Amino acid sequence: MKSFLHKIETLLEWGGVKKDVTLLVLSGAALIASMLGWSPFPFDMAWAAIILCGVPILTEALIGLLTAFDIKADVLVSLALVASVCIGEDFAAGEVAFIMQLGALLEDLTVAKARAGIEKLVRLTPQTARVLRDGTETVVPAETVKTGERLRVLPGETIPADGVLLSGQTSVNQAVMTGESLPVDKAVGDEVSGGTVNLYGAFEMQATRDGADSSIQRMIRLVQSADAGKAKIVRLADRWATWIVVIALTAAALTWILSGEIIRAVTVLVVFCPCALVLATPTAIMAAIGNASRHGFLVREGDALERLADVKKIAFDKTGTLTRGVPEVVEVVSISRCSESELLSLAAAAEQFSEHPLGRAIVRCRQRQVPGKPLTASDFRMVPGQGVAATADGKRVRAGNLKFIGGTPPDGIESRLARGCTIIFVELDGDLSGYIVLSDTVRDDSAQMLGQLARLGVQPVLLTGDNEGAANAIAAQLKIREVYAGCLPEDKLNRLDDIRRSGKAVCMIGDGVNDAPALRKADVGIAMGGVGSDIAIDASDIVLVKDDLAALPHLLALSRRMMTAIRCNLAFSMGLNFLAIALAITGLLNPVAGALVHNAGSVLVILNAAWLLKWKSSI
Repeated sequence: MKSFLHKIETLLEWGGVKKDVTLLVLSGAALIASMLGWSPFPFDMAWAAIILCGVPILTEALIGLLTAFDIKADVLVSLALVASVCIGEDFAAGEVAFIMQLGALLEDLTVAKARAGIEKLVRLTPQTARVLRDGTETVVPAETVKTGERLRVLPGETIPADGVLLSGQTSVNQAVMTGESLPVDKAVGDEVSGGTVNLYGAFEMQATRDGADSSIQRMIRLVQSADAGKAKIVRLADRWATWIVVIALTAAALTWILSGEIIRAVTVLVVFCPCALVLATPTAIMAAIGNASRHGFLVREGDALERLADVKKIAFDKTGTLTRGVPEVVEVVSISRCSESELLSLAAAAEQFSEHPLGRAIVRCRQRQVPGKPLTASDFRMVPGQGVAATADGKRVRAGNLKFIGGTPPDGIESRLARGCTIIFVELDGDLSGYIVLSDTVRDDSAQMLGQLARLGVQPVLLTGDNEGAANAIAAQLKIREVYAGCLPEDKLNRLDDIRRSGKAVCMIGDGVNDAPALRKADVGIAMGGVGSDIAIDASDIVLVKDDLAALPHLLALSRRMMTAIRCNLAFSMGLNFLAIALAITGLLNPVAGALVHNAGSVLVILNAAWLLKWKSSI
C-alpha cells in the first residue's frame, strides 16, 4: 500500500511551482465560470477546481494517514472538501481547494526566494577542468581533479578547484565566495578558490584540494544541510495542528447536534483548518535564512536562529576571529644611527627569500611603505628556527631571534613580549642596530561589532589558547572584560558549561581545530568559513562565509526579529481561527465566506514572514 501511494504521490509531483501556477490558472477560470453560472458541461465548473486543486490535497492527506497516521492540515481540509461536496456546496469546495493551493504556491515562492541567494552557488559549480598531464592538456570533469594536479585556467572560465598559482597573473571575481564587488589581482604563489571566475589572463595552478572538496562544493554541502524543518518551534506547531484537528471535529459535531444545520458544521471544518499555524513558522525561518545568506551566513541547522535569539553571551576565539590571524609589523625601533625606514628595508631585503610568516610580514610592510621599489640582496642564508642572513646595500644583514644575533636585549623588550608580541632583531655589519615588533592585529570591524552587540544586550567573552599577555592586550583594546587565556579545548568546554549553568545561553565563534569541541558544545556555534578549518566548519551551526564580523549583530537582531514574527503569526492565526469558528457556529459565516476568511489569514501570515527576506537591522 505504501509503495502504491508513493507512486501516486510521485505522479502528482510534475513541475513544482509551474504545476501549481497551471492548476491555479485553470481552477481560477473555472471558479469564475461557476460564479457566473456558465458551463459547457452538464456539471458545475467548480468541479474543475475541486479536481485540479483538491485531488493533490486529498492524496497528501491519505498518504499521511495511511503511512504514518500523520494528522496535519491536509486532513482537516480534506474533510471540509468532502463535506462541502456532500451538501452540494460545490463552489465552496472548489474555493477552499483553490485558496489552499494559492497559499501553498505563496509558501513555495517565499521559500524559493529565500534560498535563491544560496542556490546561486550550485549554478556556479564548475563542470570541467583543464588538467596538464605529461605536458598534454586534458579536459576532465571538475569533480575528478585530485590534489597536486596541475591545471590550466583560461580567461572567463570558472576555477575548478582550490589551488595556488604556479605561473601567470590575472584578476579573479570572488563575489560568489567572499561578496567582494571588485576583482582581486592574483600572481604566482597566490591562492585561488574553486567556483570563482578567472576574468583576464590565463594561468596555471596546482590543486591543493580535490575538485569534489573545493570551497564551492563545501559551501554547497552546507547549503543542502539548511533545513527549517528541524526547528523545535516547527514541531510545536505540528503538535498544535494535530490537536486542532481533533477539536475541530468535536466542534463541528457539536454544532451539527445543537443547531441541526449541517452547513454550520461544514463551515466550522472550513475555518478551523490550521493552515496558517503550520505555514507561518517554516516560511519565517526560511525567509530569515535567506536574509542571513545575503549577509554572508550559511545556516546549517534550522533551529540555529531560534537558539541564537536567546543568546546573552558570545564567546570569541582570539586568533583568526577577533584578530586577522596573521602577523603584522606594528613597530620598528632603531637603536643606532640607522633610520627606522632603512632598518625595515634592509631587513625586508634579507627576508625576501624566506618563506617564514614573520619574514613575509616584514616584506609586506616594506612594500606597503615603498610600493614598486624592488628589494635586492645576495648571499642569502637561512638558519631554520633562528633567522636569515644576506648582503643588502653593501651591508651584512642578519635578522632573527636573540639566539641567532647574540648580545644583550635592548631596554623595552620585556614590555613588548608581555603583550604577546614577537621580536625580530636586526644586525648590520656585526652590530645590533634595532628590532622589529610583530603581532597579530585586531580586525578593523571587531570594535564596532562588539559595540553593537553591547547595544543588543550581549556580553562578549574571550576564550583563547594564547598567553595571558597577548589575550589581555587584545581584550583591553576591544574593551572585553571577561577574558580566559591559555585555554586548551577542554578548558573552553568547561568555561561554556559555567556560562550555561548560570542560566545564560551562549554562542561560540571560532575558526580552528581546537575550537571545534566548543562550537559543538555551545548553544549556537558559528565558524569563520574563510579562514576556518574544515573540522570547525563541520562542528558549527552557522558558517560566516566572508569572515565579516561586522554582519554578526545583524544576524543576532535578525534571529530575534524572526522569533517575533513567528509569535505574531501564531497568535494571529489562532485568534483568527477562533473568531471565525464563533461566527460559523452562530451561522454568520457560510462555507464560502469561511474559506475566504480563513485562507486570507494564511496569505497574510505568509506575507508577514516574507518581509524577513529584506529586513534590515537598525543597530
